[in-house]
Amino acid sequence: MFSLTKQSKLIKTDDFSSVFNFRKRIASKFLVMRFKPNELDLPRLGLIVAKKTAKLAVNRNYMRRVLRELFRLSQHEIASLDLVIQVQKNFEKPDFSVIKKEFDGLLSKLPTKEITSKEIILK
Repeated sequence: MFSLTKQSKLIKTDDFSSVFNFRKRIASKFLVMRFKPNELDLPRLGLIVAKKTAKLAVNRNYMRRVLRELFRLSQHEIASLDLVIQVQKNFEKPDFSVIKKEFDGLLSKLPTKEITSKEIILK
């Protein structure tokens, strides 16, 4: 139930492009979350952590691990959406509680499971 399967990851460039072209986004201090409804029965996650944000690969990988784990624990609450999360500002271990709050706050602003993809397009 709480595993992160291969199907729940955005990997292809076309998938990322379609989310960016949909142009729905929510931002906070550290994170920007872009989303697009999908026809699957599960949410999918794509992560972007640029070298400009964190120069060392160790730091970029830490940020990816944290965001992947937060998504894994809350994926059952998310509607069938493709999410692309982009890190705006470098964060480290002491910032974990802030990142968790921001992530949960962004998720609360997402459309719920009851809203269909047609309703999102109309808004």
